[in-house]
Amino acid sequence: MSTHSPIRVVLTKIGLDGHDRGVRVLARALREAGMEVVYLGPWAEIPEVVSAAVQEDADVVGVSSLAYDHLLVPDLMRELRGAGYEGTVLVGGTIQNEDIPVLEEAGVARIFHPGEPLAEVVEFVRASGASRRSSDGN
Repeated sequence: MSTHSPIRVVLTKIGLDGHDRGVRVLARALREAGMEVVYLGPWAEIPEVVSAAVQEDADVVGVSSLAYDHLLVPDLMRELRGAGYEGTVLVGGTIQNEDIPVLEEAGVARIFHPGEPLAEVVEFVRASGASRRSSDGN
């Protein structure tokens, strides 16, 4: 992978939550920042996300949750790691404070809440993608 190729991001909503306005806004912001974004749409299943992350050689996987679907993320993390995915995973949305330790223990790198500046999310994704690429030696 060339360091000159765009950072690759897979965005998804797993589970039954269909509220995807926020993740679509994020997808646009990441594209405008020069990143390559694959948005799987709402109601994605874990195997679909894992397949996309591996096939796209994604630097970052972002999961949006507004209705407790973030509780599926530990299962997603196990499947991603089992498939050899070594990129960054972030979660954004309405995440209850008591659920944050579970997500962090599962390996989620960062949790973003509603209202956090898009520029902060974009910069985190950019830094995570650059870090992955430098650790790969590319």
